Amino acid sequence: MADNSHQISGVAERYASSLYELAADAKSIDAVAKDLGRFQAMIDGSADLQRLVNSPVFSAEDQSRSIVALMAKAGISGLVGNFLKVVARNRRLFAVPAIIRSYHETVARERGEVTADVKTAHALSAAQEKELKAALASVTGKTVTLNVTVDASLLGGLIVKIGSRQVDTSLRTKLSTLKHTLKEVG
Repeated sequence: MADNSHQISGVAERYASSLYELAADAKSIDAVAKDLGRFQAMIDGSADLQRLVNSPVFSAEDQSRSIVALMAKAGISGLVGNFLKVVARNRRLFAVPAIIRSYHETVARERGEVTADVKTAHALSAAQEKELKAALASVTGKTVTLNVTVDASLLGGLIVKIGSRQVDTSLRTKLSTLKHTLKEVG
């Protein structure tokens, strides 16, 4: 089976870009982001909605009617409500989670913000997070948002990934490198 993630990514970026332009023109970038976040939470919380979004079995009419009903129930109207109706009518609901992600990335990029994915062996204190944000901000020249996950298998240290750049100071990696070096020597 062919990997269609690139196709979904392209569709998502085009739709997200169009939505961002409409939101910017309407001066409602944050309101749109909030409504998209609410819709994503609805998807995450409902197996039936996930099925509606992902299944090709439902017709465009069924998807459109369902989206209209959900938007009314959730109180999502205006730009996001109309946008989701268009997406459903065009049979692109499967791309909505990627569209939402791409929209948030576009907003962050336009604001000069960047997200750093951080894996740590132990939870960071507020002071450590603040210090890490400041250090990354000085390197990137942008406002940094941290997406921190705890992975005890790192043993110590952390792995920071921003875009395509990654810095791995984990104890697990250092021990693995040492082990490999000792095998070459012995």
